[in-house]
Amino acid sequence: MGTRAAGGSGSPLPFPRAPGSLTEEVTASSRHYVDRLFDPDPQKVLQGVIDMKNAVIGNNKQKANLIVLGAVPRLLYLLQQETSSTELRTECAVVLGSLAMGTENNVKSLLDCHIIPALLQGLLSPELKFIEACLRCLRTIFTSPVTPEELLYTDATVIPHLMALLSRSRYTQEYICQIFSHCCKLRHWHSCGFKSSPQPLLCANVRMQALKCFSVLAFENPQVSMTLVNVLVDGELLPQIFVKMLQRDKPIEMQLTSAKCLTYMCRAGAIQTDDNCVVLKTLPSLVRMCSKERLLEERVEGAETLAYLIETDVELQRIASITDHLIAMLSDYFKYPSSVSAITDIKRLDHDLKHAHELRQAAFKLYASLGANDEDIRKKIIETENMMDRIVNGLSESSIKVRLSAVRCLHSLSRSVQQLRTSFQDHAVWKPLMKVLQNAPDEVLVVASSTLCNLLLEFSPSKEPILESGAIELLCSLTQSENLALRVNGIWALMNMAFQAELKIKADILQGLSTEQLFQLLSDSDVNVLMKTLGLLRNLLSTRPHIDQIMSTHGKQIMQAVTLILEGEHNIEVKEQTLCILTNIADGTTAKELIMTNDDILQKIKYYMSHSNAKLQLAAMFCISNLIWNEEEGSQERQDKLRDIGIVDILHKLSQSSDSNLCDKAKTALQQYLA
Repeated sequence: MGTRAAGGSGSPLPFPRAPGSLTEEVTASSRHYVDRLFDPDPQKVLQGVIDMKNAVIGNNKQKANLIVLGAVPRLLYLLQQETSSTELRTECAVVLGSLAMGTENNVKSLLDCHIIPALLQGLLSPELKFIEACLRCLRTIFTSPVTPEELLYTDATVIPHLMALLSRSRYTQEYICQIFSHCCKLRHWHSCGFKSSPQPLLCANVRMQALKCFSVLAFENPQVSMTLVNVLVDGELLPQIFVKMLQRDKPIEMQLTSAKCLTYMCRAGAIQTDDNCVVLKTLPSLVRMCSKERLLEERVEGAETLAYLIETDVELQRIASITDHLIAMLSDYFKYPSSVSAITDIKRLDHDLKHAHELRQAAFKLYASLGANDEDIRKKIIETENMMDRIVNGLSESSIKVRLSAVRCLHSLSRSVQQLRTSFQDHAVWKPLMKVLQNAPDEVLVVASSTLCNLLLEFSPSKEPILESGAIELLCSLTQSENLALRVNGIWALMNMAFQAELKIKADILQGLSTEQLFQLLSDSDVNVLMKTLGLLRNLLSTRPHIDQIMSTHGKQIMQAVTLILEGEHNIEVKEQTLCILTNIADGTTAKELIMTNDDILQKIKYYMSHSNAKLQLAAMFCISNLIWNEEEGSQERQDKLRDIGIVDILHKLSQSSDSNLCDKAKTALQQYLA
């Protein structure tokens, strides 16, 4: 080895170590192992690889030395050479697998040498021992956190080939299941050719790995779930096998993972929510996992899985809420760690501390699902001891997961009119919520801003203090977000804020949004953003003095916006909402002149009175009624002008309509001309 440069520059200097030291011996022996890989005698190369295998077992330093000295490229070369014997190629794969079991840096070095394509190529070999060695090494690499799972999908033929290898041996099943468990989030699984029957996975030796694999395969994947639900194993459908694995005499891990499989298949639409295997088996099993008798980590997994199972189904929420006193049972999740005086075992305290955050976030998540729809369930949750205090505390926790699930729980409960007026006000939940909104990742902001939308409804006592705390500026900034959900929530909250609001608040909203941003929102490609923006304009333009004041300052821009929408390619609901805005403008005292002096808008109203859609016809007629109403100043001139452009003729036709609403509205309008 001789000398090495010190500090990367200057003359080479000897390494400062004593002759015959252990480091020198290890490095020298490492070089010896690498040199033997280049011997012209294949038998000596094989023996060199076997000796290397024995030398690296449990020796991370030796592994690191061999990687630095360039062993990996040579091992990969030998592994890929068809002239190499099967035994040599197998031993190379074993050594590479051993190197991968060292540090994360080792795995990074192997990835840099493009080990994955080489190992995947090796799976095409007819030799089972070599295939198993390649799979073992792939398993080790893919289960490392530094390996991007996308590397499994660079070639669309890989997944079908792995499925075909499942039945080759117990080891191929085990390693492939572990690879799938870590890598297959399955957005593109079916497109990779998932058509093989997964029956071999139910071999007893790898049952747990198979279950884990199935749970990953089914998660949020309807195509795969529909495939799995029809798989027959020895004449029995796969879901029936999962149900058997829920039995209490089975290991807890097996019960939990089987429940996950059934949950994911149900949520993916492959199993109906009212199926007995869900209502009578899966749901009760998951509730059982939430009890005090279970380990803390099992309680976390049980609650999270149950929250996902019942999240979108009202009936399952009701059933869960009355099963084994679940709502009260979850209260216990907040009692960890126990008081220090009660814990003499320091390991127990450490264990409790580690799981305390997870328990709280799991409980909040399940409470959120339970209270998503039913008012009585929400009431029971809020009446649980210290519930609102726990949510308020959860909103300011350091753990992002706890904060997110606490906000979700608050959002679920905020759907209750009763709770908005009572518990939410008593505990001033708007304060920590506003704090969360100041600085949080998008996933938290989306739920927090949804909750704020509910707190800004007109009957909510929180509305006024939220306004005073600078909410308008915050919400206007959300409408500029690249995140669609945040844009929708920002404009939605402003819409709620503007409903029956004072003129000053409406003026502040218009100032905060700016005309440019208003047009941006009206040009948004998402229909939800557009509808909520139109809803905001409609709420801003309500009550006569407000309509006149706002139109006197922003009339030109608002009329441009209305024209923009009515001329665009939009659905019926969007056009109807826009005509309703015109109806509100027509209700103003001075504002209605902005319509009467705009011939383009008048022609558009006339067009929609004769439209094929009755909703649009009715909306246009409401606008006309406001313009011609007799009791208002200038009505005669407006009536004459509208008569001249043919509005009265259309009203006569509509008074004969078979649609009673249109007919009645047309007759009422015509009476204004006769009065």
